[in-house]
Amino acid sequence: MTSLTRDNLVTYLRGVDDDQVFKALADPTRRRLLDRLFKQDGMTLGELEAEVPELTRFGVMRHLTVLEAAGLVVTRKQGRHKHHYLNPVPIRRIHQRWMDKYTHGLAGALLDLKDHVEGER
Repeated sequence: MTSLTRDNLVTYLRGVDDDQVFKALADPTRRRLLDRLFKQDGMTLGELEAEVPELTRFGVMRHLTVLEAAGLVVTRKQGRHKHHYLNPVPIRRIHQRWMDKYTHGLAGALLDLKDHVEGER
């Protein structure tokens, strides 16, 4: 069993476009679904639907489709139920590509200074 998804059958998608990941993460409802899967991996559509009562079942399905296309959610069918699992690898790739380089060196030192100054107020 892998420690990233807690599911030993998950395979990580290659060739997922960063734009798809950014688009998927841009929506607060999709981020809420990802947060929920982070807390409890392997949820069914019905369980996820209960997390966003303002949406219909089809609305939740539409959001899950976007998350799956971005590689952020993978699914496995067990009997009549489809279980959804968080795949944090695309988020980590985005972090390494776009955020790590800005937090090293001068930018990191300025952020540390800002935290230090604001912490003393």
